[in-house]
Amino acid sequence: MKLLIVCSFIFVLSCVKCDTPANCTYEDIRGEWVFLEGKRESNSSIDCNNFSGPIAHTLKITLRFPNVAFDEFGNKGFWTIVYNQGFEVVINYRKYFAFSSYVGNTSQCDKILPGWSHDVLGKNWACYTGHRLQSSAAVPVSKNLVYTHGPSLHSESMVEQINRMQKSWTATMYPELLKMPVQDLIRRAGGLRSRVIRPPASSKHTFEKVVSQLPSEFDWRNVNGVNYVSPVRNQGACGSCYAFSSLAMLEARLRITTNNTVQVQFSPQDVVSCSKYSQGCEGGFPYVIAGKYAQDFGALPEECYPYEGHDSSCNPKDCKRFYVAKYKYVGGFFGGCNEDLMKMDIVQNGPVTVAFQVYPDFMLYSGGIYHHTGINSGFNPFHLVNHGVLITGYGIDNKSGEKYWIVKNSWGTDWGESGYFRIRRGTNECNIESMAVSAIPIP
Repeated sequence: MKLLIVCSFIFVLSCVKCDTPANCTYEDIRGEWVFLEGKRESNSSIDCNNFSGPIAHTLKITLRFPNVAFDEFGNKGFWTIVYNQGFEVVINYRKYFAFSSYVGNTSQCDKILPGWSHDVLGKNWACYTGHRLQSSAAVPVSKNLVYTHGPSLHSESMVEQINRMQKSWTATMYPELLKMPVQDLIRRAGGLRSRVIRPPASSKHTFEKVVSQLPSEFDWRNVNGVNYVSPVRNQGACGSCYAFSSLAMLEARLRITTNNTVQVQFSPQDVVSCSKYSQGCEGGFPYVIAGKYAQDFGALPEECYPYEGHDSSCNPKDCKRFYVAKYKYVGGFFGGCNEDLMKMDIVQNGPVTVAFQVYPDFMLYSGGIYHHTGINSGFNPFHLVNHGVLITGYGIDNKSGEKYWIVKNSWGTDWGESGYFRIRRGTNECNIESMAVSAIPIP
């Protein structure tokens, strides 16, 4: 997605109130929960939206720091928050996933919306609800205003200022996007329903021996002259970056595990139109799509549901789907990530999908090693959001010695460095080292 935003005109604003999801932190979720679950007799077609019973199973589950779960019988499992939207628990060979509750503009972090459960083999589905026994206070959610009309938010003077103040990267204008409505810019940068929050402090796992043996530079686009990364695509004005980045990881890793004999391209439209775990063109999360959706429902080839770039009813062709054997946040849980762990996973398994904070100056990037300059337009209704992208490798600049990640975007090949960008590595620039996701697809 190419975005350009200018602020030198008089704004004519039309405000639209958005349906805002919950905004719950790690500490809001950690504690003792009661899950109220229905009969474990259904399949993945189960509709849990309005589930209220009957209740067949009552479970007490304690979620402890950093990612350990225990049930009332002493079984030990795993849990992680999924950004600020919900959480997943895996315990006693069952998986539980639900979004946190909200009413109007207030988060109800001590409750969940009706969610889905099934065993680790993807069988015996059920719906469930739940509540935290030691409830926390309601958390107000910031109201987001979407400006439907008005000029873009960047200017030529902003481009000049960015290029004058630093030499790591170059900004440029993208005139063809001058008239794009701001809500479309927001969707293309992740969507209002994919807002960034800071995860809990990362546990610094260091595997010095393994890390010391990793190559100083690595890129899956050129491993002994072979490219294992699928082509750059363009998501358009739909906030489907989470789908493009998630599926791009699965595409690359399938190529790697099959020595490029399986070069399938997956369908983001299937995710946008059919996923119960995301919000279509309004946003979603790589962990849920690259992991849970791909494991529960499978990734569909592009030719079976060609990309439309807008929300629609679910109507895919009946084709073979590709599934995920396992998935995780790099580091084991949301917030457990760091540079070394990301490098290890990339070299050992393939590209990883990440989300990072998008600032207005990033829209103007045309080349170099990006870092946020702090330069913004004088009036800026543009929200910081999660933008899903794919890290294909890493390197070091020969002249400056600056370390960087090599990142595949989904804004077409005319943007950035032929659809890619480089960003500072080792400093958690724009939170890009906080939430990497790794998944293993099955050929």
